[in-house]
Amino acid sequence: MRRLFGVLLAGAILMLPALSQPVYAQAQKLTFEGESVIWMVSIKAGKDADFEAVVAALKSALAASTDPNAKQQAAGWKILKSTKPQPDGTTIYTHHITVVPGADYGVMANIYAAVKDPTEQRAIYDKYVGAFDKNILQLSFTTAADLGK
Repeated sequence: MRRLFGVLLAGAILMLPALSQPVYAQAQKLTFEGESVIWMVSIKAGKDADFEAVVAALKSALAASTDPNAKQQAAGWKILKSTKPQPDGTTIYTHHITVVPGADYGVMANIYAAVKDPTEQRAIYDKYVGAFDKNILQLSFTTAADLGK
């Protein structure tokens, strides 16, 4: 009986890595309400290139996706960069998003949908975490007036 228990326990331990994702690969879904969103983030001093590499991976992932929402997301998602660093050296990036209802805007979730290699996922995740300072602002909007119509 002990031997059977030992074999079962060993088998369960060996299966755990196959059944679970590493912490870096556990991306959470991010959805927005309203018609558009302004989402401002702060990127650490000297880490603009790393953050922009993650943005490039995001753009590629959305372009390669077979999900019809991904094409709409990419078409309505601009990321703006402040022209000057903040006094503490950080750079502010502003996501201006025309919302696709129910679509996932999680940066890493979208990248992981296209990038399947765990080593590459980890490299992108490390760049993102290493560059990201903090969320500054997230506001959802609906149209109050359209002066062009």
